[in-house]
Amino acid sequence: MRLKGKRALVTAAGQGIGRACAEAFAAEGAEVFATDVKAELLSDFKGGETFVLDALDPDSIRTGVAKARPDVILNAAGFVHAGTILDATEEEWEFGFNLNVRSQFRVMKAALPGMIERGGGSIVNIGSAAGVHVAAPNRAIYGATKAAIEGLSAAVARDHITQGIRVNIICPGTVDTPSLHDRLRATGDYEQAMKDFVARQPMGRLAGPEEIARLAVYLASDESTFVTGQSHLIDGGWSL
Repeated sequence: MRLKGKRALVTAAGQGIGRACAEAFAAEGAEVFATDVKAELLSDFKGGETFVLDALDPDSIRTGVAKARPDVILNAAGFVHAGTILDATEEEWEFGFNLNVRSQFRVMKAALPGMIERGGGSIVNIGSAAGVHVAAPNRAIYGATKAAIEGLSAAVARDHITQGIRVNIICPGTVDTPSLHDRLRATGDYEQAMKDFVARQPMGRLAGPEEIARLAVYLASDESTFVTGQSHLIDGGWSL
């Protein structure tokens, strides 16, 4: 029970990496507050309290943070835009940075005063192997947002290191999630797209969300108390 006594706020806990992390936190004894913008995705979560949190709405974030009073945060909300910079629109750029980066900025900003007052906490932000570590094709907006997450997280870690705050980034490779399957279908050739995604992973398979969650548990727990400001690649060798 590595998280016993800790209160954990998870965004985008309805499915995929966020859900796997929320379930893993609960299994390790945390008091979990699983949130998502879609209430229906939380209806079958039994590992703690659930409520709607819109990661694009600063008021929703502040209300959710005040309710959870977290010792642990897992920022999982995000969106993957496809395309090169020539394909990208101003609207897509704005949306990508608002959801992928600004939501994490707002959650951390809202939670930090309380975490500091209570003696510290662990923040785990979901980044990506794409961006800083791998120049993935057709991921101009996505790669830029995920690179920004690493810079922001390291800055927060450095600024608050003496106040008991730890901030780490998980940088997954391709993970088998519902959103991935949506993107594969959107290509118009699901089978070929799946083969292409698997082929770029040296292990010859995709990650399961539970594999990402195991790393999140470590970073959230007191097992990692000397670890902060680091980007943790969990990409099946994609970046090698």
